[in-house]
Amino acid sequence: MRTDPERFILDNTAILSPPHVPEIRLRLASEAHDLWLKTEEELEAIGLPPPFWAFAWAGGQGLARYLLDHPGVVGGRNVLDFASGSGLVAIAARRAGAARVLAADIDPWTETAVRLNAGLNAVELDFERQDLIGTDRGWDVVLAGDVFYDSDFARALVPWFRDLAARGAAVLVGDPGRSYCPKERMEPLATYEVPVTRALEDSEVKRTTVWRFLP
Repeated sequence: MRTDPERFILDNTAILSPPHVPEIRLRLASEAHDLWLKTEEELEAIGLPPPFWAFAWAGGQGLARYLLDHPGVVGGRNVLDFASGSGLVAIAARRAGAARVLAADIDPWTETAVRLNAGLNAVELDFERQDLIGTDRGWDVVLAGDVFYDSDFARALVPWFRDLAARGAAVLVGDPGRSYCPKERMEPLATYEVPVTRALEDSEVKRTTVWRFLP
């Protein structure tokens, strides 16, 4: 890495609460930060992958809200937060009473973001930077916020989620109407109107559904 992740995150984010999950604080980019305006080429020049960890995406906010409002879903359980990003959903799971939460993301910067954000919320999280698609470590609950934005990624996720659900895991997905969301394979649990920014989305509010994958 050409840039130190912790120093960069501290310098280019502020401590904010996502509007739909005000109980949680995260280090996020805001309109006041240059990070909003940097192009992909500028990010590459400083050794920074697309900073998905710097934003509270609608799917993650909806899923985190659901966990905090329904703590029995994760209470006392072993949980995987897949494609964790900022760690928002993982933090919500831990605060809702999960016994253990593994935040997983292949972005090398995410580990630092998750560690800083977990510290802000006084929770302990495990982290792994491996591609876990296709694996099964016996998780009781698998969480995925806003992951169906790419067709190839969705094709990889669907059979994995299906198999996890088939052996008894609760596989919960937060999705704000992404194009490749396999709604026919899931049942809806809750729907929220989540405030977002026009800089990231096509509207200021995204209708976000929390789904449970069917076996």
